[in-house]
Amino acid sequence: MLYFYSGTDRKKAREEMNKAVAHAARGRLQVPPQPAGGARVVRINDTNSPDDLYASLQGGGLFGESHVFVIDGVSENEEMLAVLLRMLEGMKQSDENFFVYEMSPSADTRRAIERYAEKSERFNAPKKEKDNSVFALANALRRVDKKALWAGYQRELLKGKEPEEIHGVLFWGAKDMLLKSKDGTPENKRAKKLVAELAELPHEARRNNFPLEYALERFVLSVA
Repeated sequence: MLYFYSGTDRKKAREEMNKAVAHAARGRLQVPPQPAGGARVVRINDTNSPDDLYASLQGGGLFGESHVFVIDGVSENEEMLAVLLRMLEGMKQSDENFFVYEMSPSADTRRAIERYAEKSERFNAPKKEKDNSVFALANALRRVDKKALWAGYQRELLKGKEPEEIHGVLFWGAKDMLLKSKDGTPENKRAKKLVAELAELPHEARRNNFPLEYALERFVLSVA
């Protein structure tokens, strides 16, 4: 029997798969009985060799020992994926239980496995909304809104944004201002000044052995 689990919520998918694995291992007692409570669980991942994966189909160890096979994340290895796909029909027809987990298989791989699976379950983590709040800094720079620029800078640091990333956004905002302004206008002159200051800022910080975080803080407080 073949059971297929997939999805980007690896924790949930593996939890559910491991529950099913434990249930299958307890329920596969043979005559004579297996020692220590049931079928032997064999786990195979991309650190194993294709031969290990291929050998799993042989099953049936000494004294009729039964197995439950867990094949976890082998599709990242092209050689092992090829073996897995060749084994699917044998897994379906086997008396042993096979549990396969792949986080994000290709559409072709998914279809191939689901074709032979007795059961297929998918566990996808909720998609996180993209955090674009850092780009609000560029807008505050454009508006010369010192309060919003300072508050936004502190907020992004607290959220774990690296100073290099914040500097990149501010530099992008200044260049965008320059490209969209007419030459010779006050806005154009201000944009040129900001671009020059932001381009020099990392070099100046390194020369003076001054952390970029503090150099940016000084820049934000001096924006005019």
